[in-house]
Amino acid sequence: MANFMVIPAIDLRNGKCVRLRMGKLSEETVYDNDPVKVAMKWAQEGAEYLHVVDLDGAFAGHPVHTGVIIKIAAAVKIPVQVGGGLRTIAQIEELVDHGVSRVIIGTAACQSEKKAEMFIKKFQSRLAVGIDSQNGFVQTAGWTNTTSLNAIDLAMKLDQMGVRALIYTDTGRDGMLAGPNISAIRLFCGSVSCNVIASGGVSKHGDIIKLRKLALSNLTGIIVGKALYEGNVSLKQAIATDQ
Repeated sequence: MANFMVIPAIDLRNGKCVRLRMGKLSEETVYDNDPVKVAMKWAQEGAEYLHVVDLDGAFAGHPVHTGVIIKIAAAVKIPVQVGGGLRTIAQIEELVDHGVSRVIIGTAACQSEKKAEMFIKKFQSRLAVGIDSQNGFVQTAGWTNTTSLNAIDLAMKLDQMGVRALIYTDTGRDGMLAGPNISAIRLFCGSVSCNVIASGGVSKHGDIIKLRKLALSNLTGIIVGKALYEGNVSLKQAIATDQ
């Protein structure tokens, strides 16, 4: 089984580290005014990877927090993956050239197969595709638009194109502390051969243990946000439990 990582999320809005409930801007909690400090804290507590989302970028359709993200990548020695509003090669290259290990595209991948294929071929292991799903259907544009596209169908298509990693978020669980959608994650991982990182719903240590016990060879990690910031999950303990 591949190494299973517990990956802290850093969501950026108005230059601050925040969390939203189910992606809703009206349900925002600000946790820290200094995202770089937060990144360093997670790295010091043993994080092997960081997941950074430019929320303003996701809603605007273009990157907004590039400067802050570059500072985060420079401040920590662990890999950083970044998503939110990335649509062009130039936007992706700017991040990769400034120390970001992996970029995540989402909405852009849904807009055209040709574009998705081009990004996958060009950036290979430096690229992941985020699939945000509500009730099995893909959501785009910062979860404001639910498409008629089936999440599993899109995952299989991207897998065939050669994508190295998919980030699967159950948007109905995100920020809700209601537990991950275990059956959906199992089904999703079983439909592709590429690596999968799950996201959404972790509320306690037991949720992480449950995902680990699925023993899915291509489930390489879980992104944890609100549970860490609210103190429901200790990163050090989660990593120690997971060894």
